[in-house]
Amino acid sequence: MKSTSPNLFRIFSVVTLAASVSVVSCSNPTPEVQEVQATPATLALSTETHLSNIKQLTFSGQNAEAYFSADGSRLIFQSMDGDDQCDQIFTMRPDGSERTLVGTGKGANTCSYVYPDNQSILYASTQQGGDACPPRPGMENGYVWAIYDEFDIFRANIDGTNPVRLTTNSGYDAEATIGNDGHIVFTSVRDGDMEIYSMNGDGSGVKRLTNMPGPDGGPFLSADGQQIVWRGRHPAPGAELDEYFSLLKKALWKPTSVELFVMNRDGSNPRQVTNLGGASFAPFFTPDGTKIIFASNHHVPGGREFDIFMVNVDGTGLEQITFSPEFDGFPMFSPDGTKLVFASNRNGAKPADTNVFIADWTW
Repeated sequence: MKSTSPNLFRIFSVVTLAASVSVVSCSNPTPEVQEVQATPATLALSTETHLSNIKQLTFSGQNAEAYFSADGSRLIFQSMDGDDQCDQIFTMRPDGSERTLVGTGKGANTCSYVYPDNQSILYASTQQGGDACPPRPGMENGYVWAIYDEFDIFRANIDGTNPVRLTTNSGYDAEATIGNDGHIVFTSVRDGDMEIYSMNGDGSGVKRLTNMPGPDGGPFLSADGQQIVWRGRHPAPGAELDEYFSLLKKALWKPTSVELFVMNRDGSNPRQVTNLGGASFAPFFTPDGTKIIFASNHHVPGGREFDIFMVNVDGTGLEQITFSPEFDGFPMFSPDGTKLVFASNRNGAKPADTNVFIADWTW
């Protein structure tokens, strides 16, 4: 999500070797020719019974938050590799071909998504605050994410050209995703807390959906557009909540403990789904809306390993999906439910590499 400067704000790579995927500028759209590499048999673990024919789509650096377009024809994701100081946004086909760099080449860019018409992309960027990658936070406050005030949400053509700014409020606006009807949900601190908002595809009709003190973010809509799932934490008044607001005033957040929540599209009937402890993040509905797939470190002492889990919307039936002894996260189903795309440290060229994988899904 997901961390360095812009933090991939839906990632929870905290204290693992998982992605420190920060996000930044892209130059003019340029297709990359990548050598086809063999998929080793070790990618498919015998315990991962829902997954088969796992294919690795990226092969170096830190790559994550790969999301399908509504028609399943392409993936959009972010990557930092080589001399890059922040993440760049790419699109590619689900087989890893036609990898194309998209963006303006200015500022830090993160949290990208494809509009339902497959003609536009949505992403967050600090480009209004300058061309350079924002400075990373120090460790004087411990492990924190920077919630940069300069982040705004943009819409651009599918190749990244003609970016249009959709949010203009002061403070962090990012983590935007889109429903199949073009409805956008996103995270903002415009009212002094990290909350979930919605808006139309052109940026109009902004509405605040959550009103609980504490960090709420990373929202996704169900396929029918009627439910929203997100990660959040709502401490009781006291030291933890005081520290949260104190750090937020410095545009910082400690992402160490979050659970999953679901609410109706209009913000009504919010309810907590998980109560696992640790960090559960990157939730996504199954195509039929009855289950949620997500990443969590609740099952490992010290929280040093993330795996993918699935749970019923009512919180029952928790099931572990991946078992790699490293990082697995950012799961998303293809629109028809036959494939799962996710990020993982498995088979990395270097210990800290995180790559994008795709697998056939067996129900």
